[in-house]
Amino acid sequence: MAKIVVIGSCNIDVTVECERWAKPGETIFGKGLTISPGGKGANQAVAAARLGAEVAMVGCVGDDVYGKLMLEALEKNNINTDYVKVLPGENSGTAHITVAENDNSIIVIKAANDLVSPALVDEAWETIAQADMVLLQHEIPAAVNTYVIEKCAAAGVPVLLNPAPVAPVPQELLDKVTYLTPNEHEAAVLFAGQGKADILGRNQGKVIMTLGSKGVAYAEKGQVYNVPGFKVQPVDTTGAGDTFNGAFAVARANGKSLYDSISFANAAAALSVQKLGAQSGMPYLQDVEEMLK
Repeated sequence: MAKIVVIGSCNIDVTVECERWAKPGETIFGKGLTISPGGKGANQAVAAARLGAEVAMVGCVGDDVYGKLMLEALEKNNINTDYVKVLPGENSGTAHITVAENDNSIIVIKAANDLVSPALVDEAWETIAQADMVLLQHEIPAAVNTYVIEKCAAAGVPVLLNPAPVAPVPQELLDKVTYLTPNEHEAAVLFAGQGKADILGRNQGKVIMTLGSKGVAYAEKGQVYNVPGFKVQPVDTTGAGDTFNGAFAVARANGKSLYDSISFANAAAALSVQKLGAQSGMPYLQDVEEMLK
């Protein structure tokens, strides 16, 4: 069983559905309200756990009702929450999502996620050091990601960085990451002035570039490969990228080739978009294996 540690964000998504956008100063009635667990870190942890990995989550929540909901969701998916700190007097991270006119707008309140610290990483280090893969995203302080990457590189622990939401990362730090999973927009920010072929060619076996409906591209042994996605009718794309990252980490940690790991992740992501909700739509191992037959 692959051992995965996710260091990252735990949010509660508060989603309001409306017929149309409210104008400034206007009050309108909404159609529905959904409160569900989310956050890129927690989403990736759930995705990996459902696909058969032994998963530990490292992060922070507040001592509020949302923090309790988040912990319950993680524990329900058999995720080790020993290193999810409950911070007295703090609010849990939230994403406030308005869905209207076939689009959405999102306001994220980092709250407890902004208080993840190197000290918490040190506290969890014994578990992190034994991981087959450590997953990071950009929803906790950049200094913490830097600390994790450098510490894992020194200890020989593989790290997957999902650089979302996108923010510049020093090249010397990217060099220490085992896998980097940007989309095309994120890759353009991280590798300014370089085209897709250059980025992949200079980062062979490291950059796994997601291309939406065009699949996923990577380079290996001097050649660029494209792994096609699965054609499905999406119901809700929320969490698809997180599902991809969690699934890729599990497959790679279990010794699958890069191509097969990406195919596995593509199948998991395709299944996830066919149900509503980020975590609720994430598939289990048997579902993905069935799709790959």
